[in-house]
Amino acid sequence: MRELSRLRGELEQWHEASQHIADALELAGLDDASLRAELEKEVERLEKDAHTLEFATLLSGDYDHDNAIMTIFSGAGGTEAQDWVAMLLRMYLRWMEDRGYKAEIIDSSEGEEAGLKSVTLEVTGPYAYGYLRAEKGTHRLVRLSPFDSAHRRHTSFASVEVYPEVEDVAEIEVKPNDIEIETYRASSAGGQNVQKNATAVRIRHLATGIVVTCQNERSLTQNRENAMKVLRARLLDMKREEKEREIAALKGERVKAEWGQQIRSYVLHPYQMVKDHRTDYETGRADDVLNGRLDEFIEAYLRSQVGG
Repeated sequence: MRELSRLRGELEQWHEASQHIADALELAGLDDASLRAELEKEVERLEKDAHTLEFATLLSGDYDHDNAIMTIFSGAGGTEAQDWVAMLLRMYLRWMEDRGYKAEIIDSSEGEEAGLKSVTLEVTGPYAYGYLRAEKGTHRLVRLSPFDSAHRRHTSFASVEVYPEVEDVAEIEVKPNDIEIETYRASSAGGQNVQKNATAVRIRHLATGIVVTCQNERSLTQNRENAMKVLRARLLDMKREEKEREIAALKGERVKAEWGQQIRSYVLHPYQMVKDHRTDYETGRADDVLNGRLDEFIEAYLRSQVGG
């Protein structure tokens, strides 16, 4: 039913575009100067329709229309990198809010002094994975450090991983014998609001060594369900990458979070610039990007993947 609803929505877009074309042709055929402003408005709407439909063709992968699981974790840079994770989380949450996506934090690990060591989100909305897969990789920040008493320039790294959420549990079957499950007490900064009961969950997939933790819910059952959701998503992504290797087309491979491996740089000092190293798309409006203006970067990446 979900797939049927999605296809109906796509079909409706094409029907609306077709009707807009017919309306514009009818206005143009009247050859009435007084209708020129209305015709220009129709042409603008057609250009917008064309852009929307063209962009939809960039999101035609097997899982592009699915929800997404996103993890941001700190790399080289210590406290700086952990603060950078928090900044990226804020950036993505603003972008998701602007698009009408629902974002839920299902696991997080707070930094020792500031920020976050890691955070995992479940992102729900049409084509969430299709858009967010463009963000997979290492993100580099250059700025004057607010944690350095000498206020020197620092470089920090954080990595982003994005997986399609598995809607059909049978697609990635995880048998009880395939995993080890450990429960523990959830923790928080400063030891405050620590759960008295062991509600946090750590799952290890024995065959691959993948470890997933979830501790943000107060319910052990909910944390276990979320952890299994993330595990299935990671296993599906591993399966997808193996398939791509077979056809010599692996893209977006996870890389080590340090110098020289970044997909995008965010420079706040001595000048402002955000540059994507895969597409060379850049802007001097770094503040806008950190406030969630990511569409131009995402579109440039998706177009580069189809040679457009």
